[in-house]
Amino acid sequence: MTATCSGVATVPGSASCAPCKSSSTRTARLIGASSTSTVPSFVGRARRRVLVATAFDPEEPADHALGRSRGGFGAKIHLLCDGNGVPLSAFLLPGQAHESTQFEPLVDSVAIARRATGRTRTRPTRIAADRAYHAQRIRQWLRQHGIQAVIPPRKSKGKVRRGRPITYNAIHYRARNAIERCAGWLKECRSLATRFEKLAVNYLQIVKLAFIERYLRLLAP
Repeated sequence: MTATCSGVATVPGSASCAPCKSSSTRTARLIGASSTSTVPSFVGRARRRVLVATAFDPEEPADHALGRSRGGFGAKIHLLCDGNGVPLSAFLLPGQAHESTQFEPLVDSVAIARRATGRTRTRPTRIAADRAYHAQRIRQWLRQHGIQAVIPPRKSKGKVRRGRPITYNAIHYRARNAIERCAGWLKECRSLATRFEKLAVNYLQIVKLAFIERYLRLLAP
């Protein structure tokens, strides 16, 4: 099994909520539940965002996985697929977060059952990634887990680094176009190319729903 990983940036929609009028308390009502959460108005703005987000879902990040990067204000999808371009897993982080920060958790989140034995496979034979994942930490982690790293080194702008030069299989690296084709297919989904959901947990569920649609199309005769 060959896996490829990449990061896809998304831009939130232009619609925004109108500012709320100041009052003594702000109430966040949970849909489908009878409880309510009250946030005092004297609590700081950043703290109030954390309390409101926690009231909706304990796994919701305080920044709703939104951040400002060179491309603008948006989110970033960390994507992992197999050698055929079938998506396997995805993480959601703010736009300014670097792809390499979620490399290990992203690979650990995949578990595929074998048809013959029924045992779960969690490690691919090799992983192809772009130069953004060129880090000694990532290469050492792949080496410890017996995974071949197909990651080209960054182009050195200064003096040449001493020691053995880093090499990679250029033929296997050509297969990294699978992740680009998978990202291009995801961008065809309007709800993914432009983020309309405020909560990161809701947006991530839409991403997984697109994965299911992809699986059903592959299984269809």
